[in-house]
Amino acid sequence: MSNIKKVVLAYSGGLDTSIILKWLQDVYHCEVVTFTADIGQGEELEPARAKAKAMGVREIYIDDLREEFARDFVFPMFRANAIYEGEYLLGTSIARPLIAKRQIEIARQTGADAVSHGATGKGNDQVRFELGYYALKPDVKVIAPWREWDLTSREKLLAYAEQHGIPIEMKRGKKSPYSMDANLLHISYEGGILENPWMEPEEDMWRWTTSPEHAPDQASYVELSYRAGDVVAINGVALTPAQVMATLNKIGGENGIGRLDLVENRYVGMKSRGCYETPAGTIMLRTHRAIESITLDREVAHLKDELMPRYASLIYNGYWWSPERRMLQTMIDASQATVNGKVRVKLYKGNVAVVGRESASDSLFDARIATFEDDAGAYNQADAEGFIKLNALRMRIAANQAARK
Repeated sequence: MSNIKKVVLAYSGGLDTSIILKWLQDVYHCEVVTFTADIGQGEELEPARAKAKAMGVREIYIDDLREEFARDFVFPMFRANAIYEGEYLLGTSIARPLIAKRQIEIARQTGADAVSHGATGKGNDQVRFELGYYALKPDVKVIAPWREWDLTSREKLLAYAEQHGIPIEMKRGKKSPYSMDANLLHISYEGGILENPWMEPEEDMWRWTTSPEHAPDQASYVELSYRAGDVVAINGVALTPAQVMATLNKIGGENGIGRLDLVENRYVGMKSRGCYETPAGTIMLRTHRAIESITLDREVAHLKDELMPRYASLIYNGYWWSPERRMLQTMIDASQATVNGKVRVKLYKGNVAVVGRESASDSLFDARIATFEDDAGAYNQADAEGFIKLNALRMRIAANQAARK
């Protein structure tokens, strides 16, 4: 790829991507365009502009993508109740297709012929980024420095930075021993003592959530309003998708909601232990299932549950832009037309308890039929006898056949 003239780098301004920026300039002798995405990680991003400028970058993009991230990626995923391997709410996975999309857009705008990322050769993110790149721009060239260079340790990275005069600002205070990734949906932790799956995470590792033991003794009640499967208001106040997530992260975090310690199966083949804080996502999953419980037909709900693991795996493995994910999304979105109403939850010391759900226009719950009291003829209980006998027919035939042997 010696003919590369310009590359768009997904750039955070941290140690790894600052070194990648210099490495691209020196090894590929190309112009580098930097792209930094604000997807709700809660960090000041302007320093990345100053660092890139100091390293000779002329085209610098710092984009606020919080609303697009919540509206076009997180919310569609939660319409599917997506959860990977029974626990993981896909916080890192769902951010990568948006970053890839914006990188490709910038590549087209600037005439770049290549894109680059800082994902390592051991993880899932390299797959997620690159599947997105190729789906959106099939002829794009991809540079993945971690698969090319010999800077395989933090010490080598620091030595390279010192050798080439790359400014690396150390964060004030005690440095976290963990590799962290944050956005509006979650913050993840890997590395350090977490590489031993027997070791309990240190309490001071968690950044978003109060320990359940120290959460308030008084429960918090929250009411979420749904329209077409999406949260549109909290406690009666209309909010944008990003505002919904920020609000629920705050309320949930204060009540110790959303901690997860997980060993997951990476797409590249290894098992990996990670810890996650996903307050808003934990609340949204519980409440979405609650509103669906009274507004979705039984077979529609069950079909969604059967397809969900496949849908979740597609996102986890990086296939957001694939035709099969798009097909599933069309079906899922169609199912949400009647998912309208309100859900009330009680948040208390790490627990999310659904305590109420209603839909004025689309509820399929009929109290006249479901009641244990006199239903005034709304349901003929004698009908159940024939229903049961017909469903038992195949088992009765098999039992009679076995008895004759």
